[in-house]
Amino acid sequence: MMKKYLLPLLMIVVAASCGQQENKNEEAGTTTSDSTKEREVWSKEKANDWYATKGWLAGSNFTPSTAINQLEFWQAETFDTATIDRELGWAEGIGFNVMRVFLHHVAWQVDKEGFKQRMNEYLSIADKHHISTMFVFFDDCWDSVYQAGKQREPKPGIHNSGWVKDPGKLYYEEPALIDTLEMYVKDVLTTFKNDKRILLWDLYNEPGNSGYGNKSMVLLSQAFSWARQIDPDQPLSAGVWKPDLTELNKFQLENSDVITYHNYNKEDEHAKVIDSLKQYGRPLICTEYMARTRGSLFSNIMPLLKKENVGAINWGLVAGKTNTMYAWDTPMPDGKEPKVWFHDIFRKDGTVYSEAEIKLIKSLTGAK
Repeated sequence: MMKKYLLPLLMIVVAASCGQQENKNEEAGTTTSDSTKEREVWSKEKANDWYATKGWLAGSNFTPSTAINQLEFWQAETFDTATIDRELGWAEGIGFNVMRVFLHHVAWQVDKEGFKQRMNEYLSIADKHHISTMFVFFDDCWDSVYQAGKQREPKPGIHNSGWVKDPGKLYYEEPALIDTLEMYVKDVLTTFKNDKRILLWDLYNEPGNSGYGNKSMVLLSQAFSWARQIDPDQPLSAGVWKPDLTELNKFQLENSDVITYHNYNKEDEHAKVIDSLKQYGRPLICTEYMARTRGSLFSNIMPLLKKENVGAINWGLVAGKTNTMYAWDTPMPDGKEPKVWFHDIFRKDGTVYSEAEIKLIKSLTGAK
């Protein structure tokens, strides 16, 4: 998620072990909290049959422009249905049919029923715009310090200056948090396990980021275990993103019903990653791409993804409080609009960064 690691070839990960299934909890040194039977990973046949019904998936990672992070998105005081409706309407207008949306356990912890009601409200708005949703539970990116309530204001010109991890370092400092996280995942999944508006559950964004490495294996394994106990209709996944996290990559690829991945490279390198992932025989969805100053563009990557029938979910949709029009490593403290945007498609007033990009996107999605 918006980082400098760009996922080169994944061939190094686990070619020799492809298709082998091991005891995931023993491998990660964990046990489940109860004896509920866990369902198996979907067969390749089931996964491909599911994917064949979806058509080509194209969309964005979505945070409304009025939210700096997941908490400002989902807390009752700042849940902004008017902006969500307006901005998803713009997405519908260019033919996007899926959004990847991050949750946060603190918003659930403060107001469990209200949180789920807001999820349902979001899903109703998205469905009205013919957009399915991929929800993300955990995230190892950006700030470890977070709290409920009012969120800080963006730092001018600083990429994602207010995004927060979930659960971050609190997971290692408060052992009892694991019980809360288990209840959170299971409650949300139980509530929405049969909801056809949800495309897929992305259990963990970029495990091992922020220097955590294999420390993230325990929570990653637990997340899959909890989800399999609930056994939702929707597939489960956790996207691979960095090639030298070999143990995490191996686990993610062996345990995902549908393979998801991140890549912010140019076309030739991205194509090699697709080829390396095809060996698993499962549907592929790229859940993060498009960083203009690094050569990952709509013009070269989106046609490649459609040609290969790989789902295409870029970062992000509307330039707002997340400041993702600014590059990871190129702050602009004066807060001026950069000449070349890093991410995003629309401004908050609905005007677009590039008419040529919009024309290309609509030509690929079939939007009028």
